[in-house]
Amino acid sequence: MLVDDHAVVRMGFRLLLESDPGVQVVAEADSGEAALRLYPEVRPDVVVMDVSMPGMGGIEAVSRLVAKDPGAKVLVLSAHEDTVHPKRLLKAGALGYLSKRTAADELLRALRQVADGRNYIDPVLAQQLAVQQFSGDRNPVEVLSEREFEVFMQLARGQSVNRIAETLFLSPRTVGTHLYNIKQKLAAENAAELTLIAMRNGLLAP
Repeated sequence: MLVDDHAVVRMGFRLLLESDPGVQVVAEADSGEAALRLYPEVRPDVVVMDVSMPGMGGIEAVSRLVAKDPGAKVLVLSAHEDTVHPKRLLKAGALGYLSKRTAADELLRALRQVADGRNYIDPVLAQQLAVQQFSGDRNPVEVLSEREFEVFMQLARGQSVNRIAETLFLSPRTVGTHLYNIKQKLAAENAAELTLIAMRNGLLAP
């Protein structure tokens, strides 16, 4: 099942994936919410999912999907090339993480590996993660909890507190509490500064 909010992107990946006779795209979804509704109907062997989508987004969608079906196999295909997103998504339950810039044969290799139930991380990102772990360097947003990171990314994309509450099924008061904690942890005064922090750390996809 392909999950991406851009129809042209889905069409391109469908053509690419189905060039392999062993791969069939059984369903497409344009959001995390749609993917969660479709998944029980089609029961795909692998879900190939984007990170940055309107609504709940990839991290929340992966987390909810794996909570519903612990056996779900998710390969994340993302424009993000930072080290924070792969860590968060693997922790949420994804088996693989691949950059959208990767060559076609690498995508098919990753798909087969995830279908076999094995982890796969983009080789370039895997090297960055290893270097980061060795050097002890941390991205400043790593201090945020899983829920705080989700709220932070929604805020960085310009979403209002009420909209975030609706998307993540939280009360506006809870989102407000998360916002306060996020600003305290990142020493930010307002939402505009949070957007700048996200941009400086490569967390907003082009």
